[in-house]
Amino acid sequence: MCGRFTLTADTGALAEALPGVEMPDSLAPRYNIAPTQSVAVVCNTKPLKVEFLHWGLIPHWAKDPAIGHKMINARAETLAEKPSFRESFRKRRCLILADGFYEWKKTPSGKVPMYIRLKTGRPFAFAGLWDVWRSGSEEIQSCTIITTTSNEFVAEIHDRMPVILSPADYSKWLAPGDKPPDSLPLLTPYASEEMTAYRVSPKVNDPKADGPECISPTSY
Repeated sequence: MCGRFTLTADTGALAEALPGVEMPDSLAPRYNIAPTQSVAVVCNTKPLKVEFLHWGLIPHWAKDPAIGHKMINARAETLAEKPSFRESFRKRRCLILADGFYEWKKTPSGKVPMYIRLKTGRPFAFAGLWDVWRSGSEEIQSCTIITTTSNEFVAEIHDRMPVILSPADYSKWLAPGDKPPDSLPLLTPYASEEMTAYRVSPKVNDPKADGPECISPTSY
């Protein structure tokens, strides 16, 4: 699964990683993004731009928006089957912007948080889905991160990982005419050799913690 991630890159780095996407004037660094918070997303709508959506998908047909608490992730293997995701998989895809994510590794002394990112340190995009829920005058735009089986590197930490898309596949994932079966090959584990990880402070366990200390390496 993916339950916490970061986006510390500035708009200049994001613009370089996402040419042609409209950027906000500024973007505050986020060191510990947690479910139900706002996340930076590029939806498959025109013009392509960075928007901020609620993390935890609320299907447009849901009676209670609280369902989003259980929908922070969507398994790549069952997207086409699950009622909660299959329509969004066909019509509403997005890029969820990040530059690292956390997983908790089991050790003899308990679970310890690990920070995982690309060796280059560059920002990247998770494959995601989005939807819009409305009730009266209330409207919530929300999203979910797609997960897959872990590559060999991440498997040493956790058995699943978020789908990190190759930049060459961003436009393919967002293509409105792309049929779901044709998109499934994009939802595979990212290359192990391009990733790195290190242990971080248990401070990251607290969703209120959101400073540089969350990604500082630690040995305890």
